[in-house]
Amino acid sequence: MQALAPLAANLAVASAMVALTVLTHFWGLVGLTRIVSGGHKRLKAHESAGRAALVMLLGVFGVFALHTVEIWFYAALYRGLGETATFEQALYFSTTTFASLGYGDIVLSPNWRLLSAIEGANGVILFAWSTAFLLTVTRKLNLIERDWLERGR
Repeated sequence: MQALAPLAANLAVASAMVALTVLTHFWGLVGLTRIVSGGHKRLKAHESAGRAALVMLLGVFGVFALHTVEIWFYAALYRGLGETATFEQALYFSTTTFASLGYGDIVLSPNWRLLSAIEGANGVILFAWSTAFLLTVTRKLNLIERDWLERGR
């Protein structure tokens, strides 16, 4: 029965972190969609690719900022649990785990290692969601480019 206590704690904390990061990602993408949509709606078919590149850059940096916040949430948790000696170690560990690199030079204690595995899965899902978002932005920009090419004929 004692073995179930760390498992239950891992699953409870991990579930809360997944919920926090998914909600952060959702609301962040809602905000980014409004910003980026406004940017590409203002693009005219005759305007340069430079403005389209700025819209894309805004989307990429926005998504990068979201992932940074989500990684910092996990880092703060690891530090708060006393799993790392410094916040820098917690941030490094969280970044490599979230990105599914998992170098292994810093590891959590057996009591919390399931939490880090779930962070890795969470990161993969959020990266995929971000990729879908950026592909949508790219598609909208391609439609503007196609319109520009058709009008130029």
